[in-house]
Amino acid sequence: MVVDHERHRVVRARDGYGRDVFDLFFQQLTEERKASIRVVTGDGARWIDPCVAAHCPNAERVLDGFHIVSWMTGALDQVRRRLWNDARRAGDEEATKRMRGAKYAVLKNPGDLTDRQNDALGAIRNTDPKGQPYRAWQLKELPRTLLKHPLDQARGELNHWVSWASHSRIPEIVELSKKIRRRRPDILRTIRLGYSNARLEASDNRIKVTIRMAYGFHHVTNLIALIMLRCGGPDIRLPQPAI
Repeated sequence: MVVDHERHRVVRARDGYGRDVFDLFFQQLTEERKASIRVVTGDGARWIDPCVAAHCPNAERVLDGFHIVSWMTGALDQVRRRLWNDARRAGDEEATKRMRGAKYAVLKNPGDLTDRQNDALGAIRNTDPKGQPYRAWQLKELPRTLLKHPLDQARGELNHWVSWASHSRIPEIVELSKKIRRRRPDILRTIRLGYSNARLEASDNRIKVTIRMAYGFHHVTNLIALIMLRCGGPDIRLPQPAI
């Protein structure tokens, strides 16, 4: 799906995924309309960047803030699962219990934790090896708040985070730091421009509700037609009743 940020409308929906499908959208646009596109948002899929560069070289590419945060939460959960499996294989029942109990605590925002989850988070503070679970949790918190800060402050904090993460000696976090370093210009551009994929996510949710209401569709073309009817914003004028 392609959504217009200014009109809040779905402007394109097609079956499939990837650059070949995305290219079809741009092929329908005139050169003037391509040049009018100033910002393109999306997740971190690598096929988006070359497609945008080829068709809209003057547009600024923006990463979605939710996906930036999800990179870190995903890496954090990988750390927890690795240490949980290591503890199980070593027969360390106490560490296994702590890792299992912290599953949801480490992923939630600190202000949303229950008392039980706060206790679970505290229990992993000194968990070996070398406090990896707790240090990984600390590293998760900066990307979550980074997007809310002014650009100059965010730039300094991001540089600090990359340095800290790359020297953390936590394999999953070190690997993520390489990705963040590579996408650093895109992240800072996201903060500067303030755009996100919220409109697209809202349309996705509306489509899921549409599918449930219809109990499914026999053909994807029928689904796409209804998406454009409900989310494309057509100006349908009903007949005026006789007075």
